Amino acid sequence: MSGTFTKAFKQADYHVSGHGSRNLQVLKDALESYDGGMESDMYGSGKVIKDFQEKMAEVLGKEDAVFFPSGTMAQQIALRIWCDEKGLKRVAYHPLCHLEIHEEDGLKELHHIKPVLLADESRLIALEDVVNMKEEIACLLLELPQREIGGQLPDYSTLEEISAYCREKGIKLHMDGARLFEILPFYQKSAAEVCSLFDSVYVSVYKGIGGIAGAVLAGGKDFIDKSKVWKRRHGGDLISLYPYILSADFYFGQRQEKMAQYYKEAKELAGFYNECHRVSTRPAEPVSNMFHVHFEAPKETMESLLAGLYEETGIGLSGHIREINEQTSYFEVSAGDLYGKVPEEKLKCAFQKLDEKMRGL
Repeated sequence: MSGTFTKAFKQADYHVSGHGSRNLQVLKDALESYDGGMESDMYGSGKVIKDFQEKMAEVLGKEDAVFFPSGTMAQQIALRIWCDEKGLKRVAYHPLCHLEIHEEDGLKELHHIKPVLLADESRLIALEDVVNMKEEIACLLLELPQREIGGQLPDYSTLEEISAYCREKGIKLHMDGARLFEILPFYQKSAAEVCSLFDSVYVSVYKGIGGIAGAVLAGGKDFIDKSKVWKRRHGGDLISLYPYILSADFYFGQRQEKMAQYYKEAKELAGFYNECHRVSTRPAEPVSNMFHVHFEAPKETMESLLAGLYEETGIGLSGHIREINEQTSYFEVSAGDLYGKVPEEKLKCAFQKLDEKMRGL
């Protein structure tokens, strides 16, 4: 990545994506509201962790929940439990699932579980993909939203059909709901309603919620009891996890009710991008607070163009841009607390200049 591009983004007066820098102030703000004499959790037990787990189980409409230091750990364990229960080490998920492309084959190397890849990289898993599987599986994982293709979502009726089919066939259904709360405004459903279609659910506490790190895994009591054993086996029971738990609880309280606002702002922001020459968003209209912005120009060209735009307008659109091929590039956007702080006239000016610069390529 160009140093000039990175510097220009960091020095911009306003950023349009996310909640802000992940600096130490994030933790300081969260802990300020808690009594310093409160006892920490210890090795997975104690009031701090117990209260948060019970709270999240209720929100997600499940019997029980457990806090994990990472989603990677939580999801591998969830799939392991369902495979052991059925005596079949085979699961299905999308080709661009996090477990397939970001975890160094952890599911295969640590648990010897074989994945069956459904659909192709460019689209969502459909009911037909599940029905037409040639191999028997223990569990199907659905990611809501499907991040690597711009945060796309299936129709809710499709989710209901897949859920009903899996229950009929004895296939466990697991949700990668890292951004579950961010999609609720689109579905117009509660978290518990969406989760009722799934046997187990993982949610992130640091993405849209904005905590430091960590994840929650929720499901039936027997499932969660087994997950706690596997959590210990994975080394996930640190002596204390309270900085993660308290920050998750604090920012969940701050942002849970803002998800509809972030969704509305994401649609507005995508509209600005789509008005620019040789720029498009995926999806064309976001279905959550996140989407991808595609440019009909190479990565290096866009880094130079955007660096100049940031310096000229003081508006930073993104600090990271990725190559698709030699002629196209993209970056990811997540509407959060920062978007509402950008002066409207400055924002419109920045997009007007982006359109002009793209037309000049």
